[in-house]
Amino acid sequence: MTLLGLSVLLVFPGALFLLAAILRSRRINRIIPATMKLKWRAMTGLMVFFLFGYVFYMIVQVTAIAFPLEMVTGVVFLGGALFVFLMITLTRTTILQVMASEQQVTEINQTLIGKNVELEREIVARRQAENQAGARLREMETLHTIDLLITSSLDLDVTMRVFLEEIVPRLGVDAVVVLLLNRPVQTLEYKAAQGFRTTAIHQVRERLGSGSAGVAALERRLIQIPDLRAPASGFVRQAAIQDEGFVSYIAVPLIAKGQVQGVLEIYHRTLLEMEEEWFGFLDAIAVQAALAIDSATLFNELQYSNAELVLAYDTTITGWARALELRDKETEGHTQRVAAMTLHLAEVLGMKGAELVHARRGAMLHDIGKMGISDSILLKDGPLTEAEQEAMRRHPVYAFEMLSPIAYLRPALDIPYCHHEKWDGTGYPRGLRGKAIPLAARIFAIADVWDAVTSKRRYHPAWSKDKAIEHMRSRAGTHFDPDLVERFLTVVAEEDW
Repeated sequence: MTLLGLSVLLVFPGALFLLAAILRSRRINRIIPATMKLKWRAMTGLMVFFLFGYVFYMIVQVTAIAFPLEMVTGVVFLGGALFVFLMITLTRTTILQVMASEQQVTEINQTLIGKNVELEREIVARRQAENQAGARLREMETLHTIDLLITSSLDLDVTMRVFLEEIVPRLGVDAVVVLLLNRPVQTLEYKAAQGFRTTAIHQVRERLGSGSAGVAALERRLIQIPDLRAPASGFVRQAAIQDEGFVSYIAVPLIAKGQVQGVLEIYHRTLLEMEEEWFGFLDAIAVQAALAIDSATLFNELQYSNAELVLAYDTTITGWARALELRDKETEGHTQRVAAMTLHLAEVLGMKGAELVHARRGAMLHDIGKMGISDSILLKDGPLTEAEQEAMRRHPVYAFEMLSPIAYLRPALDIPYCHHEKWDGTGYPRGLRGKAIPLAARIFAIADVWDAVTSKRRYHPAWSKDKAIEHMRSRAGTHFDPDLVERFLTVVAEEDW
């Protein structure tokens, strides 16, 4: 093969590659950015120029036309130089755009990273806020529970036990104890505890102003010992906690209405590191505990005072009854006996609570009106005259006039005022009939007559039980409520009165 044929053979594939490149360039032209379209078209034009040059070269070689090939070669070299320049320019533009895009991507990434960091911080802050809100809600629930406990129970032992069960998990500590102030001796004494392994804490007694709890109560401030193991901790009750393994200690005074009620002690078996909100919750709990103690103590004092007052009332009533019996030795013991029988029958008939209290007081004072009857009539051995009988019948009215101004005895007037009324309406002082007579008075009338006929009196000997039963039945429906008579006699048989 000659050099001419070889050159044509090499140029022909080059022309085909140029044609393919031109076609592909036209397709790519559709997606080229506007800023590069002019350069891209110039590059495509150069490729078309090269294609024509290749074709012309092959024609010249094949047809042997006389044409200076050096001119063709020079033009092709110039076109190649322009093509390379355009390629470099396009490459530079592309690289700059890629770099700009990468810079934009980098900036966007940095922005996104910043946004992500902000978002993460916001999420963390929101979680912290949610956790804090949840903690505050749990604290409010605990305080509400304690408040309900205070209002629903005045038993201090129960209140303190439930109170400590509530606060130990809420505070996140191992053990708590409540020490109450014994004011007469100015000593803090154990009342309730939770979370201790031994019972040594039950023996705690600490003078006001002595020891950590005593100082907290006297100075009305929180005392905190970060590490009980430290020699300089100053904790004086090491013996009470030596088997507990406690490390941290806090004492909070319990103050209500300006008065120190006691101290709440907190123990933990590791170092206790709490935030300000925790101490705020502790203060709120301390206030609730102090109010609970104050309410229960006040209630107990009122109960004690009320019991003393009731005892004083009943002692006074018993004294009045005794004074009446001293006027008439013959009736000594009568009041106590009829009061006991009245209460027993009243309970059988279903009386309860305050009704029984008033029935007993009325029975004890049933003859209080006889204080207004002269001894000449009250102690007379013989039968009474009509005038004397009329005077004697006034004693229920005297009882009413004496007792009705006394508020606490007013509910007990049924027996003193009405125990001489009769079922058929022939009694005195008002002539009441049937169930218009108060039940307590109807019960007492039966017990009063029974004791009167079965006891020795100056005007008759004690009757036998059978005779007394016959007498009671004969008066049923006239003097006594017939239903009550049968109930009474049933009790008499059971109790052997």
